Amino acid sequence: MSPSPSSPTTPRAPADTDLSGIRGYLFDLDGVLTPTAIVHMHAWARLFTPYLEQHGAAPYREADYFAHIDGKPRYDGVRSLLASRDIRIPEGDVTDAPTQDTVHGLGNRKNEAFNETLADEGVAPYATSVAFLDAVQASGCLVAVVSSSKNAPAVLEAAGLADRFEVVVDGAVAAREGLPGKPAPDTFERAAALLGLPTAACAIVEDAESGVKAGAAGDFGIVIGVDRGVGRDALVELGADVVVDELDELIPALQRVEEERSDVSKPTPGFETRPPTSGAPQPTDFETRPPTSGAPQPTREEGRA
Repeated sequence: MSPSPSSPTTPRAPADTDLSGIRGYLFDLDGVLTPTAIVHMHAWARLFTPYLEQHGAAPYREADYFAHIDGKPRYDGVRSLLASRDIRIPEGDVTDAPTQDTVHGLGNRKNEAFNETLADEGVAPYATSVAFLDAVQASGCLVAVVSSSKNAPAVLEAAGLADRFEVVVDGAVAAREGLPGKPAPDTFERAAALLGLPTAACAIVEDAESGVKAGAAGDFGIVIGVDRGVGRDALVELGADVVVDELDELIPALQRVEEERSDVSKPTPGFETRPPTSGAPQPTDFETRPPTSGAPQPTREEGRA
């Protein structure tokens, strides 16, 4: 399946999307399956609002989250935001305390805030995303989660989705295997390999700029953008083949694939196999037909090759 080109002015209608060649769906987590993007946004705002003020830099804005942080590994998000304000601090180490003024210290401070919020508030998955997930798995397709967050297993557990995904490629897996994070396509490619599928048979499901870029950078069957604030036109420009507000908008496209498969499996009229007449000997494929009148026939010896 090769998706047709889209443009910001002529986006593909979700119900008309061709999913016939897709056998696996690689889901981002935050903002796609669960509304934990809001928890992340609030945690980043609590981190950078006072921090930027202390450094006399331009105030932190919601747009900063989408432009510099969303979808990236945590420390990359810190680096990107600081670079946007021309702030340079030491890298530090992953073991840095959250109080240290280093890239890793700030990242660890943000992680503390996220975990506290998740524990206090919990998280429920998007009902429309679960409906799409149900339809995908009912169709026999495979699924995986690909998240930049090292908290993905905890979020899946809190959302009651942990048992739905045997393959989870998160920030911890990427660090352990030395995989570059989004917008590089490597983590999605790793998930496809773990599912045993070629990338061309996999759909990327993303809401983040960096995630859509990652999907567009790889040889994937289709990139599905979920608009949680980036904007439909922006997602298409970044490489999304189709953009939805909610994933259940794609269920009719899945159902059409199932109907087409069902039609192909039906016997062609006029070619149904009839049962043999009881007791009558049935000719084999190689049974000799009566000779044409007057035509000489080879002897048994002459007929051998």
